[in-house]
Amino acid sequence: MSTIVNSWNEWDPLKHVIVGRADDCHIPPEEPALDAKVPEDSDMRGQWGRRPQDSIDRANELLDNFASMLASRGIEVDRPTPIDFSLPAITPDFQTESQFGCMPPRDVLLTVGSEILEATMSYRCRWFEYLCYRPLMQKYWNEDPNFRHEAAPKPRLTDSDYHPDYLSEKIGVEKRLQWAAEKFFVTTEEEPLFDAADVLRFGKDLVVQHGFTTNLKGIEWIRRHFPDHRVHAVNFPGDPYPIHIDATFTPLRPGLILNNPQRRLPEEQRRMFNDNGWEIVDAAQPAHNAPPALCYSSVWLSMNVLVLDPKTVCVEKSEVYQAEQMDKLGMNVIEVELRDAYAFGGGLHCCTADVYREGGLEDYFPKLAG
Repeated sequence: MSTIVNSWNEWDPLKHVIVGRADDCHIPPEEPALDAKVPEDSDMRGQWGRRPQDSIDRANELLDNFASMLASRGIEVDRPTPIDFSLPAITPDFQTESQFGCMPPRDVLLTVGSEILEATMSYRCRWFEYLCYRPLMQKYWNEDPNFRHEAAPKPRLTDSDYHPDYLSEKIGVEKRLQWAAEKFFVTTEEEPLFDAADVLRFGKDLVVQHGFTTNLKGIEWIRRHFPDHRVHAVNFPGDPYPIHIDATFTPLRPGLILNNPQRRLPEEQRRMFNDNGWEIVDAAQPAHNAPPALCYSSVWLSMNVLVLDPKTVCVEKSEVYQAEQMDKLGMNVIEVELRDAYAFGGGLHCCTADVYREGGLEDYFPKLAG
C-alpha cells in the first residue's frame, strides 16, 4: 500500500499513524532543559541511565497492543527504528552522556497537510532523535510524490539557550507559578526552539504553546514556515512545568475542546474560540493522585487522548473519569491500557504521530482576519 501523507487537524478520521517504541529508553543525565522539567520532589532527581529491562518490556507490550488495536480498525501503523540511546550526544557545542528514546513521535514530528516537519527539539539528549524516523520519512518520500519532508534548523543548544535562574533545585512551586504567569521560562530567545507536541492543528490555524520547550522565536519560525496559516501563541498560567500542550488543551471535534481546569486558557486568548462558536470545557479530574514511578509527566496525562474520528476517542483504561466525561460528550470511548508506558514519554497522543487523516484544509475560525 502506497503512503499518502495528509493531516490537517486532530480529529478527522485517522487512517495511517506512527506508534512509538520503548526500546533502550534511557533516563538522560542532567542538563538545563531537563532539570527545569523535573519536579523538585520527583524520584527522577539525580537518576540517569538505561531504564530497567522489565519496564521496557512492559511498555513495549502495551505499545504493541495499542498498535494492534489500531490496525484491527483498519488504520495502517508504522513504527520507528530505535538508535543506540546509550551513546552520548556530542556536537561542537555540547556533550551529554546518553540520549532518551523514541516512544513519543508526537514530540518530534509535526504533520501539516502533505508535510511532515522535524522539530528543533529543546533538550540536548533529544538532538538526534529524528534519526529514528528517517527510514519512515524516506519510505514516504519514495511512495508519495506530494510528500514534503522538512526539518527545522538544528539549534546549537549552548548554555545561552537556557536561563540560569532555573538551574536551582529549590525554586519552589510558588516561584515557578509566578514565572509561568510572567512568561519567564527556562528557554531564552537565543535561537528558535520548539517541540512538535506544543502545536495543535485546527486546519488553517495552528495553536502553539509558549513554554519550557517552545520559545517565541520558535513560534515565529513556525509562522514564517507556514505563511498560509494563522499561527497563535498561547500560554497556560497555573502550570509550573509548562511542557507540551496535549495534556492541557485537547480538541475533540470541530467546536469542542477540553481544557485542564488547573491551567485554563486566559480570557483574552479564548476570544478566537468564543467568537467562532467553540466550546471550551474543563476536563474531568485524573483518576490518579500521582504519576507512575520515574515519570516526567503529570497526572493530567488523563487528558492525553487520541481522537480516531469526531465520534471516537481512545482513552487510557484506568482514566475512568475522563472516559465517563467523553461518553457524556457524545464520544464512543475505546479503552487502551498504557499507564505503565507513561514514563517513556507520555500518553496516547504523545506516543503517536499522524501520517494520514481523511479530509482537507478547512477554516474553523471564519471570523478571524487573514
